[in-house]
Amino acid sequence: MLRLDANRSVSFCDGLTRRDFLHAGALSSLGLTLPGLLAHKARAATKDSDVNCIMLFLVGGPSHIDTWDPKPKAPEEVRGPFRPIRTSVAGMQITEIFPKMAKLADRFSLIRSVYHTATAVHDTGHQMMQTGRLFSGGIEYPHVGSVLAYLKGQRGEVPGYVLLPRPIGRTGGNLPHGHSAGFLGKQYDPFILNADPNDKHFKVPDLLPPDYLSAVRAQRRQRMREAVDGAIASFENQPQAKQLDDNFHLAYRLMSSPQARAAFDLAKETDKMRDRYGRTRFGQSCLLARRLIEAGVRLVTVNMFETVFDEITWDIHGSRPFTDITEMAKQVAPNYDQAYSTLLEDLKERGLYDSTIVVAMGEFGRTPKINPAGGRDHHPGVWTIMLGGGPIKGGRVVGESDELGYVPKTRPVTPGEVAATLFKSLGLDPHRELNGPQNRPLPLADYSVQPIKELF
Repeated sequence: MLRLDANRSVSFCDGLTRRDFLHAGALSSLGLTLPGLLAHKARAATKDSDVNCIMLFLVGGPSHIDTWDPKPKAPEEVRGPFRPIRTSVAGMQITEIFPKMAKLADRFSLIRSVYHTATAVHDTGHQMMQTGRLFSGGIEYPHVGSVLAYLKGQRGEVPGYVLLPRPIGRTGGNLPHGHSAGFLGKQYDPFILNADPNDKHFKVPDLLPPDYLSAVRAQRRQRMREAVDGAIASFENQPQAKQLDDNFHLAYRLMSSPQARAAFDLAKETDKMRDRYGRTRFGQSCLLARRLIEAGVRLVTVNMFETVFDEITWDIHGSRPFTDITEMAKQVAPNYDQAYSTLLEDLKERGLYDSTIVVAMGEFGRTPKINPAGGRDHHPGVWTIMLGGGPIKGGRVVGESDELGYVPKTRPVTPGEVAATLFKSLGLDPHRELNGPQNRPLPLADYSVQPIKELF
């Protein structure tokens, strides 16, 4: 535990990481344990279009055939156990495991032809879908939320980019998962909740001082800066110290801000509303995402799962430690159906949907042919994602997969095009250049990549 009365010096093993810095000084109680707290003010040249985003990341890779791209005429070993049902949009069908979504199909659009040609592992898909590119040449590209925080800054005293409830963890690889700021620097990483909002003892750890500080007098807290200065005198010679110094008061305001505390306080929601989202980790994270958007956060990522091992997820290989199709349909699908549908309804009721993009996506699809274990394996050849809200039109189907769901049949869509679409929707030029490694100019999306025009 970090103590404000510590006076030992600490050496930094990798230049500077915020976690190491917190061991050295006295900053965790000031809200600096999460890098997203230190976002700079909005760049004056960037016009704020006031469009926000909630990104629901369906970790594990939902089967497109069993969810939003049913193949009722395919052979039995392909079409799976679920029948298609009609939606509120003529000609759009999804499977019976999403009855609530079916009634709201006019509010979102399906892209049924997303694909990539990289390795069929979770990490690769996580990177490409959240950044638009694959980690390569030593360059880790920034998440859409980090770009947004970098270019537009934060509103008031809430972070620009928040990740709920926890970052993606072990999924079988050792590559970055795509939720960080990459080459933009750790100061644009997300504010990570690192807590389960469905836990009855839920609180936001890094907005609350350690328990032992509860008796510290108010006037002593006003002198925290002096204590910190004494603890990190040697640190202030580091090149990155000025950046932290410039943002110190911003972080302190966040820690002590009634606006920030209120945004994270689910106790302010009625039991009826919390029940409506579902008393699950994902359901309550979606509710918290709405609260954060309402409070001024620009982008919130909700990871539906942290891992694909020993938990019922979208990763339906069919045998342990993974999930089978039946378990997915009984537990994962109803959880998602309830939370996603309630989120769309709640945003609409509060007048937020026209200014809030909701994108729901996984890292790949699943193999069309059911495997001997009764599941489906990784398949980046084609899959389906959902977008709606903000300037994105609902009730549309973009692209289609072939008769067996192996590859795109029409209008193939790459992860880069998805990212370009999000950037455009958020009021950013997809080809605006960032200052990359070695001062190399890098556009938000590759110059050859365009937004998905059918969604506008």
